[in-house]
Amino acid sequence: MTGNVPDSLIPYDEIVQEALRAVVGRVLDQVAATGALPGTHHFYITFKTRAPGVDIPDRLLERFPDEMTIVLQHRFWDLKVDDERFSVGLSFNQIPSMLVIPFAAITGFHDPAVNFELRFQAAEDPDGPEPHDEAENDGPPLATPVEDGSNVVAVDFKRKK
Repeated sequence: MTGNVPDSLIPYDEIVQEALRAVVGRVLDQVAATGALPGTHHFYITFKTRAPGVDIPDRLLERFPDEMTIVLQHRFWDLKVDDERFSVGLSFNQIPSMLVIPFAAITGFHDPAVNFELRFQAAEDPDGPEPHDEAENDGPPLATPVEDGSNVVAVDFKRKK
């Protein structure tokens, strides 16, 4: 036997990203069902403002041309969640706004109440992964626990180009 590991024909990194985004969807769906956040939980959600399917007011797009972080804590309304996206009402400088954010646009999700955090690569196409070159795996661990006792797991997906 040789120590060579064959190249993967399965896009594992994309599958894991999709599964972790489903975690965000499930959490938001539970909040939408009850209409309130449980206990002291609150969420920081970072997303690409120009990703396909994102619908935010122009004034916010001008202010945040690349990426934006929203907070779901005390004042939000009409949270709706489906398989591909969520929508929520938030106030910015006392101006109510509705935002539609596809899960594929999310780059970060953080619940500071329990120190839980997920980081994502923004997907370019919400209809599925774009074609990619044959995988050239870098080798050892993709997930490494953070040693500070938190619930954060760093997932690093790197491909040689």
